[in-house]
Amino acid sequence: MSKKPVTAVIVGAGHRAIIYADYSLEHPDELKIVGIAEPDEERRTEAAEKYSIPKENCFYDSYELAKKGRIADVIINGTMDKYHVVTSLPLLELGYDMLLEKPFAVNKNEMRLLVNTAKKFGNKVMVCHVLRYSEFYKNIKKTLMSGEIGDILSIQLSENVSYHHYATSYVRGKWANSGESGTSMLLAKCCHDIDMMMWLMGNVKPVYACSTGSLQYFKKENAPENSGERCLLDCPLTDTCNLSAKRMYLDMPGCWDFYVWPELHHAPYNEKYEYLKNISPYGRCAFKCGNNVADHQSVIIKFSSGATGSHNLTGGSAFSMRSIHIIGTKGEIDGSFEEQKFTVSYINPHADSDHDEKVVDLSDRCSAGIGHGGGDHALVADFIKYVRNEETSFSCTSLSDSVTGHLVVFAADESMEKGGVPVKTRL
Repeated sequence: MSKKPVTAVIVGAGHRAIIYADYSLEHPDELKIVGIAEPDEERRTEAAEKYSIPKENCFYDSYELAKKGRIADVIINGTMDKYHVVTSLPLLELGYDMLLEKPFAVNKNEMRLLVNTAKKFGNKVMVCHVLRYSEFYKNIKKTLMSGEIGDILSIQLSENVSYHHYATSYVRGKWANSGESGTSMLLAKCCHDIDMMMWLMGNVKPVYACSTGSLQYFKKENAPENSGERCLLDCPLTDTCNLSAKRMYLDMPGCWDFYVWPELHHAPYNEKYEYLKNISPYGRCAFKCGNNVADHQSVIIKFSSGATGSHNLTGGSAFSMRSIHIIGTKGEIDGSFEEQKFTVSYINPHADSDHDEKVVDLSDRCSAGIGHGGGDHALVADFIKYVRNEETSFSCTSLSDSVTGHLVVFAADESMEKGGVPVKTRL
């Protein structure tokens, strides 16, 4: 007997929520989008047309949706970070299960509130840590679970955020100022990576984190000589500066279109030019944007086993890169997410090179640039199993599974503010 598809309402029709909702177009037997809550009329209309949502199920926001009562099985919450908790609470109280974008909370108080509410009303909440679903990290997890490299002594992660990504999202864009977005750079960008570390460490829990970092480069005093306030309006360097809005968004077609041109995606060049020149926040000089989040940060974590973890974040690099190096008592793992390849090395004093190694090459399965290494839709498929009470994969991230990584981020940011002193990772 065929099962009915899980019915869902989108809350916040942003880039991430639409990616998850698109699973319904490929697998209509598993997921059906039946409602939309989105303040932006154009986005709301586009989503309604795309998923054939009836007019009576189109709402301005989550509060208006909540007044209607429960009209579906689940919510796909893709609102901005600082709205995750406030938009979720009234819907959890109605009994909705939820797929919730990360970070699921921006501070400890919000975290407690959301966790307690979900516990009270018995909701199944899954957090969108999509990297857990990529073939690259899944295979590293399997290697660790097999015991091939023994107990972990050290786990080192790094993420370099490309200059165009950093300038778009964390200098000119939505996550540039923590006072406005509610999130730090580490929370917004790297709760993926910190969650990954907690997942790979298994049952070994963190004890404390210490961190240092700053906004060093992307600030007014480092602006090029004679630069203007807006790249296309009053700057003589618009055709030569590496961070020029013209070079990034007009001369590099497709570069962050979903952020830069939300209403002008199909507009002609001259219309985009004028918008970028005079109005768009993405047309500002990258050194004069009022941004305050760190452009580099390092985190060190002590675990209960005595193992150590580290994560290095750098914004403004030539290209994006995630790397990982895990050292165990029997061997080690060293890999690159962009290459979709990792090497497992084993101690062997009898080998010519003092060790044996095998290379795990996953590049033929999925590109790192496609949906978080293939993780996006794999996550939605697992969420459907989760709410149906079916067996899920080991990547499934319930709300309780995500708490530890968030606590580490909160502790690291507090440590950085206090000059690098250790801060305990507790709720």
